[in-house]
Amino acid sequence: MLITQVSKNKCFGGHVVKYEHHSEELGCDMKFNVFLPKESITQKVPAIFFLSGLTCTEDNFIQKSGAMAEASKHGIALIAPDTSPRGVSIEGDSDSWDFGTGAGFYVDATEEKWAKHYRMYSYIVKELHALVMQQLPINEERVSVMGHSMGGHGALTIYIKNPSQFKTASAFSPIANPSNCPWGQKALSGYLGSDKETWKAYDTVELLKSHLNQKLDILVDVGTADNFLAKELLIDQLEETVKQLGRETEFTIRRQEGYDHSYFFISTFIADHIQHHANLLKK
Repeated sequence: MLITQVSKNKCFGGHVVKYEHHSEELGCDMKFNVFLPKESITQKVPAIFFLSGLTCTEDNFIQKSGAMAEASKHGIALIAPDTSPRGVSIEGDSDSWDFGTGAGFYVDATEEKWAKHYRMYSYIVKELHALVMQQLPINEERVSVMGHSMGGHGALTIYIKNPSQFKTASAFSPIANPSNCPWGQKALSGYLGSDKETWKAYDTVELLKSHLNQKLDILVDVGTADNFLAKELLIDQLEETVKQLGRETEFTIRRQEGYDHSYFFISTFIADHIQHHANLLKK
């Protein structure tokens, strides 16, 4: 399976390249952006996958976060995929901003209506990961994952379940306990059905309880002025679970005074997050 270059722009000595390919997992054509630092011209480089949030495409993070300036300092590539299948023929997939198009939730759907196309978990972990490692100058032994909101949920769950692929994780304003918040309940019931036991495979709080021997290295930032903090993100539940399990040394959870859910927040702390990843990826 080949990736096709759509555009290329020089950036901080490297390049931001948009690629397109046909996804077998999703049954449609998909686009993703990659920042390749100048070091990638002569050698394979470490990389961070960034998973975006509800309504976003592959462009939001690349255009708004300011991450390339920081990634270029460390010689690290950034990989920014889309958030859902695009252009598939499913009735109602564009009816809601928080379900369907732009809201794949990084799960593999099992409900018949969605199961053929909505396989964002396998798309990220299996298909896109393999394509990038095969066709771009990325060091597959030095890869990590981070994300925002829905993508923060995706980054944390993917990291916990795939420690051999991803060396560390970080998240901005993650949906930490989707089984117990409106966004998560809508998505998980829609994609996976009513059996809440199946939801646990895509819930960070629940995964922590079932992966007790998995060594973790996670940074989480959330703003105290985030409108979704109490109802949707459930960071308190994450923090309480971390403490109950005695895993405080594996988690850094920071509450940033006065910051909201936006890319202004992300851009303020993106340097900290890339440094967090660089500490492990460059060892």
